[in-house]
Amino acid sequence: MKDVVLKVDHVGMQFNLSAEKVDDLKEFIIKKLKRQITYKEFWALKDVSFELKKGERLGILGFNGAGKSTLLKVIAGVLKATEGSVTTKGKVVPLLELGAGFDKQYTGKENIFLYGAMLGYTKEFITRKYEEILEFSELGDFINVPVKNYSSGMKARLGFSIATIVEPEILILDEVLSVGDAKFRKKSEKRIKDMFDKGVTVLFVSHSLEQVKRLCDRAIILEHGHIIANGTVEEVSAIYEEKLNK
Repeated sequence: MKDVVLKVDHVGMQFNLSAEKVDDLKEFIIKKLKRQITYKEFWALKDVSFELKKGERLGILGFNGAGKSTLLKVIAGVLKATEGSVTTKGKVVPLLELGAGFDKQYTGKENIFLYGAMLGYTKEFITRKYEEILEFSELGDFINVPVKNYSSGMKARLGFSIATIVEPEILILDEVLSVGDAKFRKKSEKRIKDMFDKGVTVLFVSHSLEQVKRLCDRAIILEHGHIIANGTVEEVSAIYEEKLNK
């Protein structure tokens, strides 16, 4: 029996939302000091539980606001769950907001080392892998240009190239295969598939049902923070297609 590498156990994530409209920061501070701000509870996730075994690939489906990205951030450790627990085995690499950690004033080259350090890679490791990262990103001489001059596609390509230079036990993907032009998307998908072939466990969020069906073997549907379907990708995709056509 394959090892369980991810266990999500009755996870809930609560946010406190302001119950009233505040027009600017000054008004907010004054009202907060006077204790005139009231909050209402919003549960982005509630009682979410599932397990993944080594090599399984889980597609996470759901409409906007269902809690998909929040779930990935809790699993990645970006957010701490309000209740429940997440247990992982091995290195987790989250590809959530590619390039979100870049310093716009630094060049692409400098950001390779900065972003790599944020992902837990050593300077020696990045130095060894630098040419490979540069080649995959297809940035050429732009690698020596400050990132503030990059398009969003260029930043995403660089972020993807850095983050996927290692082979983690668990890979978390949030819409990242939609970055760049068609040629780069095809190349990105091939790199991810190569990881699949080596037994990486994957959590994958995409608005493309066809992409989920092509890349995943299991799927869940989130609705208002709850799992409403959990099974094979064929079974769950059929349920999701019905919901799309309503």
